[in-house]
Amino acid sequence: MENLKTWQTALVGAQMLFVAFGGLVLVPLLTGLDPSVALFTAGIGTLIFQWVTGSQVPVFLASSFAFIAPIIYGTQTWGVAATMGGLMAAGVLYILLAGLVQWRGVELINRVLPPVVIGPVILVIGLVLAPVAVNMAIGKSGDGAIELAPYEASLIVAGIAFFVTVLISLLAKGLFRLLPVLGGIVAGYCAALFFGLVDYTAVSEAAWFAVPSFTTPEFNWQAILYILPIAIAPAVEHIGDVTAISSVTGKNFVKKPGLQRTLLGDGIATSAASMLGGPPNTTYSEVTGAVALTKAFNPRIMTWAAIFAVLLSFCGKLGALLGTIPVPVMGGILVLLFGAIASVGINTLVHARVDLSEARNLTIVAVTLVFGIGGMAFQIGELALKGIGLAAIVAILLNAILPRNLNQSSSLGQD
Repeated sequence: MENLKTWQTALVGAQMLFVAFGGLVLVPLLTGLDPSVALFTAGIGTLIFQWVTGSQVPVFLASSFAFIAPIIYGTQTWGVAATMGGLMAAGVLYILLAGLVQWRGVELINRVLPPVVIGPVILVIGLVLAPVAVNMAIGKSGDGAIELAPYEASLIVAGIAFFVTVLISLLAKGLFRLLPVLGGIVAGYCAALFFGLVDYTAVSEAAWFAVPSFTTPEFNWQAILYILPIAIAPAVEHIGDVTAISSVTGKNFVKKPGLQRTLLGDGIATSAASMLGGPPNTTYSEVTGAVALTKAFNPRIMTWAAIFAVLLSFCGKLGALLGTIPVPVMGGILVLLFGAIASVGINTLVHARVDLSEARNLTIVAVTLVFGIGGMAFQIGELALKGIGLAAIVAILLNAILPRNLNQSSSLGQD
């Protein structure tokens, strides 16, 4: 697909946006952010990434699932603007990691953030908001305080969204296999229509052309310290994504344009998104899969996908339509999504053959999981560290200070 005409390249770009669309809008819908802003910042973020990397890497950047939990907690605790300040700091951390890679190479990141650190942190990200998924699936608000839809109808709608998502991921062929989230949302939405759970009032009142509701960040140290460590896991995931797209295209993007430039592009894109009220950006595995399937290796295709995302963000009717998706539909998707993220954490440990019979490894994993899921919090004056952020910091510190010669088997949990 290297010699396509301009209109053909644009058409393939629209297809790539379609592949990413379900996940792209899912994050703002789950976290209460504006889907139109997420579309805009995904497009702008991708264009920034292409500029930083010299338009060499065929990837599309959009809403990161890893930040769903901290965004929900952050907006409830400090508000959207302060949460955006924390997410902007996360983008700066990406930029600093890019500098470290430029200075010392990727080996330094692998040493500071080995699988025994990253695995349990990803597990915590996946499991910490499991109750939110269940509450939404039964028609309640994320905290379970408000009933938004009838229990029986919600269970059916959530179940349909869940099972269709699973069936598409297991049985679909070709391009459709890359659209499980979008398929689940459509199926759940149709079921919600049958039960009368959809209200189109906002759609009829919305204008066709509307500027997205941009939000500027505010800087709150509590929000920053809570969110900043969470950026570690998706930053490491970024390295895996760049390696994956290198394998798909047969080019070594880790060397050219270099991991330092791809991390820099992702970091600037994330900070830029947060300056406008959008979720952090990350490289999309679904799009990488579509690239592998279609052999669409030309990075200009992603430029067109980005342009279409920006244009769609100004369609007020589309933003209002996305806002009509009922809570149980999102809950059904979340049950699978949070479990899938947790499974990635388990797979990280398994793939790296982390031996949990070793006292050092067991200590890092055990403490990280209990602190993250159990709600441990450290209060220092007005500053508080808790949840995923605290878990990430503890995992890094334990990995740094525990002696590496503890090879004896642990007796914990043994008879």
